[in-house]
Amino acid sequence: MASTSEENGINPCPEDEKLSVGANIAYGLQHVLTMYGGIVAVPLILGQASGLNSSDTGLLITASLLAGGLATLLQTLGVPFFGSRLPLVQGVSFSGVATMIAITGNGGLPSVLGAVIAASILGLLITPIFSRITRFFPPLVTGIVITTIGLTLMPVATFWAMGGNSKSPDFGAPANIQLAAVTLLIVLLLSKLGSASISRLSILLALMIGTGVAYVAGMADFSQVANGPFVALPQFFHFGYPTFELAAIVSMFIVIIVTLVETSADILAVGEIVGTKVDSRRLGDGLRADMLSSILAPVFGSFTQSAFAQNVGLVAVTGVKSRYVVATGGLFLVTLGLLPVMGRVVAAVPSSVLGGAGIVLFGTVAASGIRILSKVDYSNNMNLVIVATSIGFGMIPIAAPNFYEHFPAGVATILHSGISSAALMAVSLNLLFNHIRAGNSDQQSVFVAGTERVIRYQDIARLHDGDYFFNGKLYDAKGSEVPLVPSEAH
Repeated sequence: MASTSEENGINPCPEDEKLSVGANIAYGLQHVLTMYGGIVAVPLILGQASGLNSSDTGLLITASLLAGGLATLLQTLGVPFFGSRLPLVQGVSFSGVATMIAITGNGGLPSVLGAVIAASILGLLITPIFSRITRFFPPLVTGIVITTIGLTLMPVATFWAMGGNSKSPDFGAPANIQLAAVTLLIVLLLSKLGSASISRLSILLALMIGTGVAYVAGMADFSQVANGPFVALPQFFHFGYPTFELAAIVSMFIVIIVTLVETSADILAVGEIVGTKVDSRRLGDGLRADMLSSILAPVFGSFTQSAFAQNVGLVAVTGVKSRYVVATGGLFLVTLGLLPVMGRVVAAVPSSVLGGAGIVLFGTVAASGIRILSKVDYSNNMNLVIVATSIGFGMIPIAAPNFYEHFPAGVATILHSGISSAALMAVSLNLLFNHIRAGNSDQQSVFVAGTERVIRYQDIARLHDGDYFFNGKLYDAKGSEVPLVPSEAH
C-alpha cells in the first residue's frame, strides 16, 4: 500500500485524516445504513426473477454484502495500481439489473456470472482510455454530472418513503410518508440544534430514532432477526460454475461501459467534495479497482461492483472526508456478509425511514453540483446552453422511464441511466463548443444574451496599475500586450 502524505511528514490530504476508533465505527455504520437498501435490492430482484427460494436469495444478498465490503476496502485503502484511496463505498451496480434479468431468462444465473466475469475483464483492459479523460471533465462538466446524480437519486428516496415495495398493499399509505417526514424532521432538528459531532451523525441518529418510532407504531418488524443461521461462510460458485455466452457477454459489456462512466463521475465528484486532486492516474486506479472487484464478485455469487452515489452525498452532508471511515464501513459489510443475523437486523430498518434520510442525502448531492456550476463562467460562451441541454437530457429517463424502450438494446442500456446520459451529453457539448472552436459564432446565444454580465473579483485583483483595454485586448502601462488565459470552465 502506498504511503500517505501524513506518513511522509507533510500536511495530510483531507481523505487521509485519521479519526478515533469510535468515530470510525459511528460514521462507518452510517455509510452502511445509507447504502444497505441499495446493495440488497439487486440480489433481491435477481433472486425473484430467477425463481430462487428464500434461502438461496439470502445467499445472494450475503454474497453481495461480502463482495461490496471487499471492494470498498480495495477502493479506499488501495494496493499498487488498484484503488483511488478516496472515501467511496462500493456495492452491486444497479445499472445492469435489466440486462442481467434478460440473461437469466436464457441461461440462468451461471450465464449471468460468466458474462459479468468476461465483460469485467474487457473493462479492465480499456480502463487506460477512461483514465485519460480528466481534462474533458472541467467544473462545467463535473457540476452537470454531480447535479444529475442527485436529481437521478431523488426517485429512489421517494420510492423508499412510500414503503419501498410497490406490491405491498400499504405502498404509498399516509403512515409510510408520515414516518419518512418524521425522519426528515429529525435530521433537520439534529443538524440545527445539535453540536458539531451530533450534526455529523444526524443521518445515523435519525435512522435509529426513526426506526424506534416505527417500532412503537408497529411499522418495524424484527421477528425474522432470529430466523436463519447466525454465521455463514462464503460458498464459492454455489449457483454453479459460470458459463460464457457471446450474446450475454456483449450485453454485459455495454453495462460495464455505463459502470465505468458512472464510476468516473463518482470518483471526480467525491474528489470535488473532499477537495483533493483527481488526476488520470488516480482515476485509472479507481476504475481498475472497480473492474477487479467485478471480476472476483461472481466467485462469491455477486455481480458488477461500482461506487455508490448516495454515499458520495453522505460525505458532502456530514463533511467527514476520511477514507478510513469508509474503510470501516467496508469492514462492517464484510462482517454482515459473514454474519447474516446482523444483516437481518439492518434489514429491519423500514424503507420509509431510509426515504426520509435519503431526501436530505440525495438533495445534498444535487446542491453540491449546483455550487460547482455557480463558479463556471457564463459570459460570451455557450456554457449555459451546455448546462441546460445536458441536465435536460439526463432527466429524460427519470421523467419517462420507457422513453428508450424501442431503441436498440445497447443504446437503451446506456441512455436509460440519467447519469451516463448527462455525462455523455456534457462531455460531447463541451468538446463541440469549448474545444473545437471552428464554426463557433462570435455572437452570444439567444439563451445567454439576457444574462447579467459578471466580472470576477479575482480577475480584477490580477490587474496592475496602468493596465488598460483597447480593441478587446489587455495592455500594460508600457503598451505591451498581456496574454489572456482561457477560463478553466472551458
